[in-house]
Amino acid sequence: MLSPVILKRVLETESTALEAWNRLKNAFQNNKGPRVAALETQFVYLKLRDMPSLEEYCQRLKEIGTQLADLDSPMNEQRLVLQLTRGIPNEYDVTAALINNSLPSWVDVCNMLQSDRDRQAA
Repeated sequence: MLSPVILKRVLETESTALEAWNRLKNAFQNNKGPRVAALETQFVYLKLRDMPSLEEYCQRLKEIGTQLADLDSPMNEQRLVLQLTRGIPNEYDVTAALINNSLPSWVDVCNMLQSDRDRQAA
């Protein structure tokens, strides 16, 4: 869904849908480099302590990865997993070490961390 500000930029009276699409495409492609740089910075510096919950931390990292892929700067699952472990606090050191040694899938990593969080809370 486009914000009202962007809609006003791309929609013009008497223009076709293709013309509006091309204006929208150009607006985003012209901003591609700076957008990739900003997302990379967010990705590298995001920490669990910056987020309200573990689930939201995992989701935000995944979203940034998806946004980067949309900008032709994809990252593999291994990089997502490694960055996730870099951003978690010391309470998760044992689980992070297991993750770093075996590099499981993204879903498995999120489940492992949730299990560790639940264990700590018990």
